[in-house]
Amino acid sequence: MSTLTTDSPAVCCGNETEATQCCTAPTSPSVDPEHAADLATRFKALGDPNRIALLSLIAAGENAEACVCDMTEPLGLGQPTVSHHLRILTDAGFLTRQKRGTWAYYSIVPGALKALCTELCADSGLGAILQAGQRTDTDQGACC
Repeated sequence: MSTLTTDSPAVCCGNETEATQCCTAPTSPSVDPEHAADLATRFKALGDPNRIALLSLIAAGENAEACVCDMTEPLGLGQPTVSHHLRILTDAGFLTRQKRGTWAYYSIVPGALKALCTELCADSGLGAILQAGQRTDTDQGACC
């Protein structure tokens, strides 16, 4: 295994030809900062266990919807806290809200979670992480 030193050419893969292919740092980000912030906001919405539980509860409901009145007891949370979490999930594009009389019903936006993952991988260049995880040790070659 070769190491990179300041006294030698950039060689991390055993020879200079391979080093050019795998050791060159990208010159610009593969996702613009505004898009990265949008992705981070949506992932942050999923970063709370109560929100994951709410998504699961709603997805399990009839027609993948649930009334806010039915979500406080299973989570052991107060109505204002549940409403707060539902607003965050709605703002992030994972739920839709429909007012029926005095109650609000929340529905899962079909494909929203899958779209987020697809967008992260396709638009940001992070898809290579998933592909690298699917390779076997023999597929990776000397530089990986």
